[in-house]
Amino acid sequence: MIRRLRRITPFQVILVVVFTGLAAFMSLPIVFILNHAFKPTNELFLFPPRFFVQNPTGSNFEQLFLHATNATVPFSRYVFNSVVVVTLTLISVIVVSTMAAYVLAKYQFHFKQLILSLITLSLMFAPETVGIPRYLIISGIHLNNTYLGHILPALASPIAVFMLVGFISQIPGELMEAARIDGASHFGIFTKIVLPLAVPAIATISIFTFQGVWGDIETSTLFMQDETMRTLAFYVNSLLSGLQNSVAGQNVAAAAGLLMFIPNLIIFLLFQRKVLETMIHSGIK
Repeated sequence: MIRRLRRITPFQVILVVVFTGLAAFMSLPIVFILNHAFKPTNELFLFPPRFFVQNPTGSNFEQLFLHATNATVPFSRYVFNSVVVVTLTLISVIVVSTMAAYVLAKYQFHFKQLILSLITLSLMFAPETVGIPRYLIISGIHLNNTYLGHILPALASPIAVFMLVGFISQIPGELMEAARIDGASHFGIFTKIVLPLAVPAIATISIFTFQGVWGDIETSTLFMQDETMRTLAFYVNSLLSGLQNSVAGQNVAAAAGLLMFIPNLIIFLLFQRKVLETMIHSGIK
């Protein structure tokens, strides 16, 4: 242990100190939102404002659930819709994106470069620019007020295909050729070789997809006219919009903000190691 400490250079010490300070600074919003949600109303409006809660209370969450209970649609319905939509979208995006990326990375066919260029080009479009075409498609095939209306717009994920193509293209071709010689089918190679080796990239796109779908209010706003088909993100956003000028409702808004943030934090903590593997190694050595 002492010998290892002697090998540490002053430059490494400076790097550790700088990055530790940077990490602490970046974590301040997380610490603040955790403390803010448990502040009683009198602490929310103290001046100068306090970063840490002095007398933590769970009454903010109690008032949030009471507010939701008095609404027309139960709070549990929004949570159920969000869980169903996120789960089905996540599975669908992984299946579609990995299959598309496998074909684009490992097979040669006409217009392959054109398709890759179109996928890269689509990364430049802001979501707002495709809002009207999406609405016309969803309405045209009568998917309003259905779970498929939530899932279909997120199914084509250019960023997921783009990342997976880069990752899968680094899988050695000799490995697949050996599997073909042993009699493996295309589907067998995909499920038994490509998918297991692409787990870090799949974990990364899972985080991005979860965060995008969990906080998405576009589908509930544009495609869902039935209140019982809207998601938790839409409910919280509507709640926060209605409480913007309400002093008494700021404690409820703080609790709702934490409720939307916690699942994102849990998912990231679970898969952060896989994300780092994807970012650092960018494939298989």
